[in-house]
Amino acid sequence: MHKASHHRPLYPNKWYEEERSMLTMDKIQEVRFRFFFKGEKISQISSDMDLDWKTVRKYVDKADFNDRLVKPALERHFFPKLDPFKATIDQWLECDKNAPRKQRHTARRVFNRLKEEFSEFSVSYRTVASYYAFKRREVFSGAKKGFLPLEHRPGEAQVDFGAADFYENGRRISGKYLEVSFPYSNKGYLQLFYGENMECLLEGLDSIFRHIGGVPDELWFDNTKTIVTKVIRGGKRRTTERFERFAQHYRIHAVFMNPGEGHEKGNVENKVGYHRRNFLVPIPQFQSLADFNQKLLYLCNRDAEREHYRHNETIQDRFVKDLKHCHKLPEIFFDLSGSRSVTTNNWGKFTLHNGMHEYSVSPKYANTGVHLKMTSSFIIVLDENLREIVRHRRLYGDTKQQSMDWFPYLRQLSIRPRALKYSGIYELMPPDMKQFIGGLSNAETGKVLKVLAELTDRTGFDSALYTVREALGYGAADAESLRNLYRRIYADVPELPPMSIDAQIPEVGQMQSNLGDYDACLMKGGVANA
Repeated sequence: MHKASHHRPLYPNKWYEEERSMLTMDKIQEVRFRFFFKGEKISQISSDMDLDWKTVRKYVDKADFNDRLVKPALERHFFPKLDPFKATIDQWLECDKNAPRKQRHTARRVFNRLKEEFSEFSVSYRTVASYYAFKRREVFSGAKKGFLPLEHRPGEAQVDFGAADFYENGRRISGKYLEVSFPYSNKGYLQLFYGENMECLLEGLDSIFRHIGGVPDELWFDNTKTIVTKVIRGGKRRTTERFERFAQHYRIHAVFMNPGEGHEKGNVENKVGYHRRNFLVPIPQFQSLADFNQKLLYLCNRDAEREHYRHNETIQDRFVKDLKHCHKLPEIFFDLSGSRSVTTNNWGKFTLHNGMHEYSVSPKYANTGVHLKMTSSFIIVLDENLREIVRHRRLYGDTKQQSMDWFPYLRQLSIRPRALKYSGIYELMPPDMKQFIGGLSNAETGKVLKVLAELTDRTGFDSALYTVREALGYGAADAESLRNLYRRIYADVPELPPMSIDAQIPEVGQMQSNLGDYDACLMKGGVANA
């Protein structure tokens, strides 16, 4: 028989000693029989059975033979040197639950804090890191949280936004799409937008409701800042007045998820990914966002013809039950647009989105209060009598941007060309336009500005600017050259005078129809006998 010492590792440790001291029940029974019934000494038993005397003593003295329970992970990886500090580490990690992810303890930070706050601390970083890993797993994930499957009743819907790029008229846009899913049937609808705000939310919901012909009784939301202004103790939410008006108008009961419990509306989150993969890959390209959104509704209807993933029926079959639990659309139309009042600056412009997005009005409305009507696509500027002054494509994104409608500025300045270079508008003009105007007299400047206003009104400022660039290439420097060049470039058909008829052309009288002739033809063809 080999000696136990022959099997020892090169570097013995506590784990080995503990493992080595574990005996089978047969061995334990023999040890205790020889000691208690045969009266043999521990040294003799140790020698005869090739056991360490400490092991023999252990099982002689053992009084508890209950099944050994599996020890907790932290007890198995006991880290005895950390015993005086474990409570402190545990407390720090528990507090981390309420801290932002980037402001939680790392293993290195735990180690440094222990060195700073405890003069007697002398444990290695490796030991601290090992304990930290086990404890952090227990605090933040440990035994992973299990979720009970949620039962969803018909007529319940969930709402969320997803992100997707698209091309509209060749321009790439980083947009968002509103997703509304019905967990009972697993049917979903999406609508694509330029961004994510209250107008996008309300327009998307209204579009989907009108498409299905009803309104879900209950809508589940997360705690998006678009709707929720404050999470109140006890599970209540303070929402924006505008959303509350919308919800009351459509008779919607809004349900908000518990913070950090995304699984509660897992159906819509899955649908966000499913629709992106199936309807928005590859990156869609189209001319009109409104037309494409109609196409998306059609695609969602077609997708519902597939079989439900759990039930032996199609998604559409189950959706019929969803619709039965929806109520009618309101008879009175709800204004989905937002509104606010702003004051323009010295140049007749104003800003939105914390000053990031700048919009023009007109020099006529400099330092004046105007009203805004805001949709998901447009910012419409109204005067004090709520008459439209100008409208802009709505800007999105967190970068500084400008939307400039040049027509009112060019028209106004054409009347007062002397004020151009002192108005501030001159500095805003593109370099080519400044170059063209720079050497002109005041009289000719007025004429050029008037032509540019006409061209802008016809086909937009870009076409007017292109005409200016072409004129510079030809060395032209007057208003009439601009007008003629524009006509040549854009095939503008000149207005022709009315054409007079030569007196020698005979007058042709009006032909009179005779219904009797038609009846005769029909009789001849046998129609009357049919």
